[in-house]
Amino acid sequence: MKFYKGMDVSTLPEVERLGGRFYDGGAERDALDILQNYGANALRLRLWNDPYSEDGEPYGAGTNDLQTVIALTKRARAHGMDVLLDLHYSDFWADPGKQRVPKAWRGMDADALADAVYGYTRDTLLTLREAGAYPDLIQVGNELTNGMLWPFGQLPEYENYDNLARFISAGIRGVRSLDPSMPVMLHLDNGGNNAMYRDWFDHYLERGEDFQIIGLSYYPFWHGSLTDLENNMCDLAARYGKELMIAETSMGFTMEDYADYEKLSADERKGYATKKELTERIPFPMTREGQSDFLRALFDVIDSVPEHKCRGFFYWEPAWLPVPGSGWATEAALPYIEEKGPCGNEWANQALFDYDGNALPSLKVVRDYSPAVS
Repeated sequence: MKFYKGMDVSTLPEVERLGGRFYDGGAERDALDILQNYGANALRLRLWNDPYSEDGEPYGAGTNDLQTVIALTKRARAHGMDVLLDLHYSDFWADPGKQRVPKAWRGMDADALADAVYGYTRDTLLTLREAGAYPDLIQVGNELTNGMLWPFGQLPEYENYDNLARFISAGIRGVRSLDPSMPVMLHLDNGGNNAMYRDWFDHYLERGEDFQIIGLSYYPFWHGSLTDLENNMCDLAARYGKELMIAETSMGFTMEDYADYEKLSADERKGYATKKELTERIPFPMTREGQSDFLRALFDVIDSVPEHKCRGFFYWEPAWLPVPGSGWATEAALPYIEEKGPCGNEWANQALFDYDGNALPSLKVVRDYSPAVS
């Protein structure tokens, strides 16, 4: 497997449609041109089953339906980039805090849900193949730490490991029915938590189909120290013999003004870390220099994994500019995810472009990084 310097740009078409523009050295350029110029060789693209309300209103945050994925995959191909397809098996965000059953699958029992996962996976790949937008790698599920297709596949209930393994295995069989050689990733969050990874993968491997890649999310403000990440990846490489990938990561370049883009009131922000708390939690300031230093340190960790088992990283949403109208969700999405909102952009201060779309110095760090093995 090649080494990936990847970018998750799932919101990019929405940002562009709403007026976002990108610049390098003062010259306006296509965002993918810029990212490719700084060494990116792959895109990670999320896919939601049906990110629209029953009235057809888009859920936002890129509204990543199949046609959006096809268009972005074709753009990736035009830039000579590979594609990691991230199947959420949900109509909107799927992560450790929520794994909603797609609207079309509601009311199904566990047997029917496993069949639906298989059929959906296979049909999706058939459509992508016919459209000339077939991926190079695939994630079966997104941040599966607490399971998927709740409540049937919800963890930590011990008996639900059986259902979870059934659902994941159905997705893997859907992939294998078309492409026995496609690298399959299983992806958890909290990349610094070795005990959690051991427990999850020990339980899964007792029950589930084989796969090739362990994907980890690592955000320094949530997931422990880089030493924790390094220790975990080194242990996983030795324990399971799988390839590893940092499936999601990011680091802020500023703490100034970003609360304005979140659209959170003072009361709503009470549960969020303050600038002082973030400074105490991570050894890098949220500045342009701090973002660059974080990436250098992360790349050192990647290179430290034995036998070069870590095969790269995907920076999460480097091009999600704070353009009006692009946020975590639209009002139409809130009933489905059962949240109140608000619907601002809580990520713009962690992009690899500043708020005006100018390439940040951290992209030079990506460009200049030469992995221990390519």
